[in-house]
Amino acid sequence: MSNFLIPAAMAADAAGGSGPIPGMDIFIIIAFALVFYFIVWRPQSKRTKEHKELVGGLSKGDEVVTSGGMLGKITKVDEQFLVIEIAANVEIKVQKGAIASALPKGTIKSI
Repeated sequence: MSNFLIPAAMAADAAGGSGPIPGMDIFIIIAFALVFYFIVWRPQSKRTKEHKELVGGLSKGDEVVTSGGMLGKITKVDEQFLVIEIAANVEIKVQKGAIASALPKGTIKSI
Protein backbone atom coordinates (compact mmCIF):
# COMPACT_ATOMS: atom_id res chain seq x y z
CA MET A 1 0.00 0.00 0.00
CA SER A 2 2.78 2.45 0.89
CA ASN A 3 4.54 1.80 -2.42
CA PHE A 4 1.42 2.94 -4.20
CA LEU A 5 1.38 6.38 -2.46
CA ILE A 6 5.08 7.27 -2.71
CA PRO A 7 5.25 7.63 -6.52
CA ALA A 8 2.07 9.74 -6.48
CA ALA A 9 3.59 12.09 -3.90
CA MET A 10 6.80 12.41 -5.91
CA ALA A 11 4.84 13.15 -9.08
CA ALA A 12 2.79 15.83 -7.34
CA ASP A 13 5.94 17.45 -5.95
CA ALA A 14 7.64 17.49 -9.35
CA ALA A 15 4.55 18.86 -11.09
CA GLY A 16 4.29 21.89 -8.76
CA GLY A 17 7.61 23.27 -9.86
CA SER A 18 7.46 26.39 -7.71
CA GLY A 19 9.73 26.39 -4.71
CA PRO A 20 10.02 28.93 -1.92
CA ILE A 21 10.93 32.46 -2.90
CA PRO A 22 14.70 32.96 -2.61
CA GLY A 23 15.59 35.13 0.37
CA MET A 24 12.20 34.71 2.05
CA ASP A 25 13.79 33.00 5.06
CA ILE A 26 16.10 35.96 5.63
CA PHE A 27 13.17 38.38 5.24
CA ILE A 28 11.12 36.52 7.87
CA ILE A 29 14.01 36.54 10.33
CA ILE A 30 14.63 40.26 9.82
CA ALA A 31 10.91 41.05 10.14
CA PHE A 32 10.73 39.05 13.38
CA ALA A 33 13.78 40.87 14.75
CA LEU A 34 12.24 44.26 13.92
CA VAL A 35 8.95 43.37 15.58
CA PHE A 36 10.83 42.14 18.67
CA TYR A 37 12.87 45.36 18.78
CA PHE A 38 9.91 47.75 18.50
CA ILE A 39 7.50 45.85 20.76
CA VAL A 40 9.82 44.56 23.50
CA TRP A 41 13.36 45.91 23.51
CA ARG A 42 12.89 49.63 22.78
CA PRO A 43 10.07 50.33 25.28
CA GLN A 44 11.88 48.43 28.03
CA SER A 45 15.17 50.26 27.48
CA LYS A 46 13.28 53.57 27.47
CA ARG A 47 11.66 52.74 30.84
CA THR A 48 15.02 51.69 32.26
CA LYS A 49 16.63 54.94 31.14
CA GLU A 50 13.81 57.02 32.67
CA HIS A 51 14.10 55.15 35.99
CA LYS A 52 17.88 55.68 36.11
CA GLU A 53 17.34 59.41 35.55
CA LEU A 54 14.70 59.46 38.29
CA VAL A 55 16.93 57.67 40.79
CA GLY A 56 19.96 59.78 39.86
CA GLY A 57 18.06 63.02 40.46
CA LEU A 58 16.78 62.22 43.95
CA SER A 59 17.82 64.55 46.75
CA LYS A 60 17.02 65.31 50.37
CA GLY A 61 13.51 66.66 50.80
CA ASP A 62 11.99 64.93 47.76
CA GLU A 63 8.75 63.04 48.30
CA VAL A 64 8.71 59.55 46.81
CA VAL A 65 6.71 56.34 46.51
CA THR A 66 8.52 53.02 46.88
CA SER A 67 7.71 49.98 44.77
CA GLY A 68 6.05 48.55 47.88
CA GLY A 69 3.66 51.50 47.96
CA MET A 70 5.10 53.41 50.93
CA LEU A 71 4.98 57.18 50.74
CA GLY A 72 7.71 59.24 52.37
CA LYS A 73 10.12 62.14 52.37
CA ILE A 74 13.83 61.57 51.74
CA THR A 75 15.96 62.57 54.74
CA LYS A 76 19.33 61.14 53.69
CA VAL A 77 20.87 60.07 50.38
CA ASP A 78 23.74 57.56 50.21
CA GLU A 79 25.39 56.00 47.19
CA GLN A 80 23.01 53.04 46.98
CA PHE A 81 20.48 53.66 49.75
CA LEU A 82 17.98 56.31 50.82
CA VAL A 83 16.57 57.02 54.25
CA ILE A 84 12.88 57.86 53.99
CA GLU A 85 10.71 59.31 56.73
CA ILE A 86 7.31 57.64 56.41
CA ALA A 87 5.80 59.08 59.61
CA ALA A 88 6.88 61.38 62.43
CA ASN A 89 10.13 59.91 63.83
CA VAL A 90 9.78 56.75 61.71
CA GLU A 91 12.50 56.27 59.13
CA ILE A 92 13.27 53.36 56.84
CA LYS A 93 16.28 52.62 54.67
CA VAL A 94 15.57 51.48 51.11
CA GLN A 95 17.65 50.84 48.01
CA LYS A 96 17.50 53.54 45.36
CA GLY A 97 16.15 51.02 42.87
CA ALA A 98 13.07 50.50 45.05
CA ILE A 99 11.80 54.00 44.28
CA ALA A 100 8.82 53.78 41.93
CA SER A 101 8.18 57.48 41.40
CA ALA A 102 8.82 60.97 42.73
CA LEU A 103 5.91 63.10 43.83
CA PRO A 104 5.42 66.86 43.65
CA LYS A 105 6.34 68.65 46.89
CA GLY A 106 3.42 68.95 49.29
CA THR A 107 1.70 65.76 48.18
CA ILE A 108 2.15 64.01 51.52
CA LYS A 109 0.54 66.89 53.45
CA SER A 110 -2.44 66.92 51.11
CA ILE A 111 -3.17 63.20 51.64
